Amino acid sequence: MAKPLTDQDKRKQISVRGLAGVENVRDYYFALANTVRDHLVGRWIRTQQHYYEKDPKRVYYLSLEFYMGRTLQNTMVNLALENACDEATYQLGLDMEELQDIEEDAGLGNGGLGRLAACFLDSMASLGLAAYGYGIRYEFGIFNQKISDGWQVEEADDWLRYGNPWEKARPEYMRPVHFYGRVEHTAEGVKWVDTQVVLALPYDTPVPGYRNNIVNTMRLWSAKAPCDFNLKDFNVGGYIQAVLDRNLAENISRVLYPNDNFFEGKELRLKQEYFVVAATLQDIIRRFKASKFGSTEFVRLDLSTLPDKVAIQLNDTHPALAIPELMRILVDIEKLSWEKAWDIVVRTCAYTNHTVLPEALERWPVDLFQNLLPRHLEIIYEINRRHLERITKLYPGDVDRMRRMSLIEEGDVKKINMAHLCIVGSHAVNGVARIHSEIIKNTVFKDFYDLDPEKFQNKTNGITPRRWLVMCNPGLAEVIAERIGEDYIRDLDQLKKLLDFVDDDVFIQDVAKVKQENKMKFAAYLEEHYKVKINPRSMFDVQVKRIHEYKRQLLNCLHIITLYNRIRKEPSKSWTPRTIMIGGKAAPGYHTAKMIIKLITSIGDIVNNDPVVGERLKVIFLENYRVTLAEKVIPAADLSEQISTAGTEASGTGNMKFMLNGALTIGTMDGANVEMAEEAGEENLFIFGMRVDDVEAMDKKGYDAVSYYNRIPELKQAMDQISGGFFSPAQPDLFKDLINMLMHHDRFKVFADYEDYIKCQEKVSALYKNPKEWTKMVIHNIAGCGKFSSDRTISQYAREIWGMEPTLEKIAAPDDPR
Repeated sequence: MAKPLTDQDKRKQISVRGLAGVENVRDYYFALANTVRDHLVGRWIRTQQHYYEKDPKRVYYLSLEFYMGRTLQNTMVNLALENACDEATYQLGLDMEELQDIEEDAGLGNGGLGRLAACFLDSMASLGLAAYGYGIRYEFGIFNQKISDGWQVEEADDWLRYGNPWEKARPEYMRPVHFYGRVEHTAEGVKWVDTQVVLALPYDTPVPGYRNNIVNTMRLWSAKAPCDFNLKDFNVGGYIQAVLDRNLAENISRVLYPNDNFFEGKELRLKQEYFVVAATLQDIIRRFKASKFGSTEFVRLDLSTLPDKVAIQLNDTHPALAIPELMRILVDIEKLSWEKAWDIVVRTCAYTNHTVLPEALERWPVDLFQNLLPRHLEIIYEINRRHLERITKLYPGDVDRMRRMSLIEEGDVKKINMAHLCIVGSHAVNGVARIHSEIIKNTVFKDFYDLDPEKFQNKTNGITPRRWLVMCNPGLAEVIAERIGEDYIRDLDQLKKLLDFVDDDVFIQDVAKVKQENKMKFAAYLEEHYKVKINPRSMFDVQVKRIHEYKRQLLNCLHIITLYNRIRKEPSKSWTPRTIMIGGKAAPGYHTAKMIIKLITSIGDIVNNDPVVGERLKVIFLENYRVTLAEKVIPAADLSEQISTAGTEASGTGNMKFMLNGALTIGTMDGANVEMAEEAGEENLFIFGMRVDDVEAMDKKGYDAVSYYNRIPELKQAMDQISGGFFSPAQPDLFKDLINMLMHHDRFKVFADYEDYIKCQEKVSALYKNPKEWTKMVIHNIAGCGKFSSDRTISQYAREIWGMEPTLEKIAAPDDPR
């Protein structure tokens, strides 16, 4: 007998019937998006008017990346429109989820840094700060990843193909940006002449706060050629080519560089960095000058008050050129003295460091600057001269210190160290987790810390609970709200109240039930989109993040192989079934990372097709990991893998998302894992491996991978299987580069943590067999998440760096009769 249709089935039927033979589903999505946007616009105008009238201090968050994901559902959540929209679409015979799936991700970022910027925008609006995100409107965001025969293949992300309902072009605020040219020193001052001009066209996207009627702005710049670009001197017949050459200017905002934690010194990238900074600073100064206070409008001409009204936060060194560019404006255009201008710049700018990996730190060749930005090179040299003068006075005769601290690195090719420029030109420098900030002070920037200890701060990263709980895991958000009310969404510290329910059998069951429902839903999604069938009762063991040697997906691979070998050796033993999912993109030019993906997929091919193993172990590579896929997999995960070598992951934010959504962490004492263990209790995480001190000690004495290989039989077996072609029978030598790296050049010491990791995974498997104890540990973790809200992070930035005060007060809605 056929099963009766559920409400969901009926809705799906209505949805399919309603859309058959009608205009495209996309038209319905755009209709819904524009309807929701209408609710934003009044609040947006009112908010900007409010800022204009009150003239508060404004913060400008400068970032080359904003990894926003989708906007529709997030806007509905923050404006409390979800139920109304759900009901309206249902009445029209449409399915809300189907419509939401039409929206393209705004993938204007690579990973953590860009997603952090997106979370920060949400928190700044939710905390009532007059804040602006400034970046580039890339025509093509992070590439779409396809897996073909186990290899990563990149496809261009044409996210604007159908238009973007959330942005508004603002041609009235178009700004010129100059490149190349030469510098003239005249009696009237310095002039940068004979430049090539590119226009920056702004596109504004509204950023709503959580139910406070505040809507801030993210302004992204698009490059446009001026009308006369290359048209002045064309000869007869050269007109067509001259028009086609406009692309050269417009290429600046064409594509996001797809490198995460790796510096690529290309001229186009430097152009992008200057483009966003030059356009943004013109906007900042225009807004600062055209101000209104009380009932009088006036033009502010005294730029000495800039730091009282403007805070500029540099998200990594990518917008570092804001420092010399602001100096150029103040000295060359506004005619301030160097000393006065420098004081303004330092008090206005602050710098966030995101990595200590040497290959990620930006160092630009002086020759490139000389050609592209000749005036800025002069300014940087003068900043450096005065900086070194100060060092000489404080440390006379210490030439080595001067060399270490110079903004200019001497060598075969002279280079500008952008991190040094940021530190010298900012009043605050922060790391993004406590352990990371300590490493900065003690090692990478120790000389600068000794010089100006008061500059250095910590701001542990956070995530927005709106997107990463309320939106992506409504079942869990509801179960929590039933116990402690809804205020925790604005004040995540209130999750501590859940500790009162840690032994409550009904609450334990509710939390476990939500997790199981999320797992069933994700299993169905995988079956539909990836054509793979998995056991929703198995442990979902997930590692999703960029593919990078320091994140040690290879350690995860060694565990999979070890587990596989153990199951084959004792097939009759009672094993805890696992579905191990690994996802993430490799930078297109990063050979080792691409080989890691091929290894994961090759292991999966063998493991998933071995009848001896059956349902007990499955390996899935999650293709095209992005914000939208994260929102699906994170609520379904049981175990979160955060296994970087201690001292390498600055913070991590995926770790926080898993914790908030009820996954347990297996991890090293690295980045924010340290503080997560502190908040939830170390006994409620699976911590393993070397600490930072152990890694440093091993660096001193030397890491000998071969000794581990010879001493640990299971490790040797796994490595021999990879090198012998067990996982690549058609190409036995396929992974020889990975084997060679692990045995002889592994900076991240995979083998050193292998034994402890395997033992720790055994504890994980044992606990998973006791669902009640597992869920109690989950509740401890959720209760310890308060610190990891980006609201807390932004409140600290506001008070301790920007000199601003957050508020949870609402402003009047545009339709409010008051």
